[in-house]
Amino acid sequence: MSAVTLPAGDWIRGISVKQPYGAAILAGAKTVENRAVRWRTGWVLLHTSRTVDRSALRTPLVARAVRGRDLVTGAVVGVARITNCHQDPEGVPPCSPWAHPGAWHLVLADVHELPLPVPARGQLGPWRPVPDLLERVLQQLPHFRP
Repeated sequence: MSAVTLPAGDWIRGISVKQPYGAAILAGAKTVENRAVRWRTGWVLLHTSRTVDRSALRTPLVARAVRGRDLVTGAVVGVARITNCHQDPEGVPPCSPWAHPGAWHLVLADVHELPLPVPARGQLGPWRPVPDLLERVLQQLPHFRP
């Protein structure tokens, strides 16, 4: 895919998540990411931070989702689309077993795992990928169409 075929403007952001949550998203098990603030819908690069939440590996929900998967850190590992961002109303059961009460729930769909992780630095909050990083990611997804 060349830059000519990409949408114009600010169409993609990066999101950094700790492992093992990144692996759970790539496995298709974790379809909700929790955040303290509202995010807009649209495409995101899935970046795994350098931090691994070791205690999360002891929870059955996480352990089942990531069994046999590598916990790559410090890299873009895929692309996904945020299709919705909401908070569950008080007193209503969570929208997902992964949803934290009071958090904004980013609903993830159309997850595309990269064959090879692309080393990169992320940051807190939504971040703009530099063109070189985006090009290296999209080279691995020749059939991806935003």
